[in-house]
Amino acid sequence: MSSSDKFNIFSFTGKMKILHLSWFAFFITFVVWFNFAPLLQSVKESLGLTTAEIKTLLILNVAFTIPARVLIGMLTDKYGPRLIYSLLLAICSIPCFVFALSDSFVQAAIARFALGLIGAGFVIGIRLVSEWFPHNELGTAEGIYGGWGNFGSAAAAFTLPTVAVMFGGEDGWRYAMGITGLMSLAFSFVFYRNVTDTPKGATYYKPKNGGAMEVTSKGDFYLLLFMKTPMYGALALLAWKLSPSGIGMFSDTAVYGIYAVLAGIYLFDASQVWKVNKHVFKEEVPEIHRYQFKQVAVLNVLYFATFGSELAVVSMLPLFFSETFELTPVVAGMVASAYAFMNLMSRPGGGWLSDKFGRKPTLLILTAGLALGYFVMGQVDSAWPVWLAVVAAMGCSFFVQSGEGAVFAAVPLIKRRMTGQIAGMTGAYGNVGAVTYLTILSLVDYSTFFYIIAGTAVLGFVTLLFMEEPSGQIAEVNDDGSITMIDVAKA
Repeated sequence: MSSSDKFNIFSFTGKMKILHLSWFAFFITFVVWFNFAPLLQSVKESLGLTTAEIKTLLILNVAFTIPARVLIGMLTDKYGPRLIYSLLLAICSIPCFVFALSDSFVQAAIARFALGLIGAGFVIGIRLVSEWFPHNELGTAEGIYGGWGNFGSAAAAFTLPTVAVMFGGEDGWRYAMGITGLMSLAFSFVFYRNVTDTPKGATYYKPKNGGAMEVTSKGDFYLLLFMKTPMYGALALLAWKLSPSGIGMFSDTAVYGIYAVLAGIYLFDASQVWKVNKHVFKEEVPEIHRYQFKQVAVLNVLYFATFGSELAVVSMLPLFFSETFELTPVVAGMVASAYAFMNLMSRPGGGWLSDKFGRKPTLLILTAGLALGYFVMGQVDSAWPVWLAVVAAMGCSFFVQSGEGAVFAAVPLIKRRMTGQIAGMTGAYGNVGAVTYLTILSLVDYSTFFYIIAGTAVLGFVTLLFMEEPSGQIAEVNDDGSITMIDVAKA
C-alpha cells in the first residue's frame, strides 16, 4: 500500500500502520518520561527526600531533553527513524529501571537526568510520518502522532498511582515505574520488526553533512548561530536554578564550571556550523537547492510559545486551581486535567486545519487565539465560578495544542532530508520555553505569568508575518547525483 492510499484512521495497513505504531511509540516515551510526577509523593517518602530534592528531580527530568532533541534529530536524518526510535526505546528502559531501583537521591538524580533523553523521541516520528503521508494529509497525520502520543503523560497520571496501589506497600511505585520500562523495552522490538523508513520503492534522503544543520546563505548562517543561543541559555538558567541563588543543589564553583562547559560546547557547535556551511561565503548556493532558515526560526518561536507554555501550565495548573478556588489537591488535579485532555483532538485539529486552509493562515489565527486565551487566563480570580475558569483553560488549551499541530504541519515541508534536524531544533525550543516560563513563574504572581505568555504569543504573531507559506517544490539530490523535484504544494 503506497502513501497515496485513503486516509482511514481505523486501518492498520500501509501508511496507517506506520502512523499507529509511531504515535504509540511516542505515547510510551511520554508515559516513561512523566512516570515520576504522579508517584512523586510516594518516591519522596520512600527515599526520604526533601521538597528541594524533589524539585531538583523535576528540573533534571527536562534538562537533557533540550540538547537531546537536536542530537536525535541529526541521528534520525542520518540513520533512519526505524533504527533510532527502536534504540531509543530500548536504551531508555535502562535509566527507567535504575530509577525504580534507586535508594538514594544521587542515584535517582542521575537516572532522572538520563531519562530526559526519551523526551527526544518526538522528533523521530515527525520524520517517519513525513515519509509516508502526502502533503495534503501530512498536517492531520502529524497532529494525530503528536496529540495522541502527548496523551501518554495524562495516561501515566491516571494509571500509575493505581498500579502502585495494586502492588501495595512502600515499594509499589517501584513496580509501577518498572512496568513502564518493560513497556518501552518490549515495544522497541515490536517497532523494529514492523516499521520501514519509507514506502516500498521510495528514497530516504539524507543530509550531505551530519555535523550541523545546513544553511544556504550568509544571512542564514548568522541567524542559525543566533537561534542556537537560547538553547544554551535555557541550560544555563537550569544551572542557575540549582545554584545557591536557587535551590542550592550545586555550589557557585560547580555552577560556574557548568557555564564554562556550556560556553565551550556552544563554541564547538558554532565551529561545526562553520565547517558544514563555510562554502556559502565563497560561492552562491544554486537557487534550486536553497531554503530559507527564517522559516525554521519562526516555527521555533511559535513552538516556544505553544508547547513551552503547555509544559509550564500543566505543571502549575493544579496548584493554581487549588489556591485560587480553595479546592482539595485531588479535585484541583482532576479539574486541571481538562487542559491536557484537549490534546486528543486539538493537536490533530490544528494539523487538519493546516491541510485544509494553508500553514500560514492557520498559524496566524491560532497564534492570535493563543494570545487572547492567555490574556483571559490572566483575568481569572476567586470571584469567577470554577466552571467558567475551567472553560477558559480548555479554550486556551485548544489554541495552544492546535498551534502545536499547525507548527509541525509546516516543519516537514521546509527541507525534506533535514526534517529530523529541523524538528529537533523546533522541539527543543518547546523545552526552552518551558524552562523560561517556569523560571518566570517562580518570580511573579499567576496573573503576570499568564500575561507574559500572552505577550510572547503576540511576539510569535509578529514573527509569523515574515514566514512564507510553504509552496512549490523541494529539490533533493539522489545518491547518484541526479535531482528529484518533490512536490510540497497544497493540494
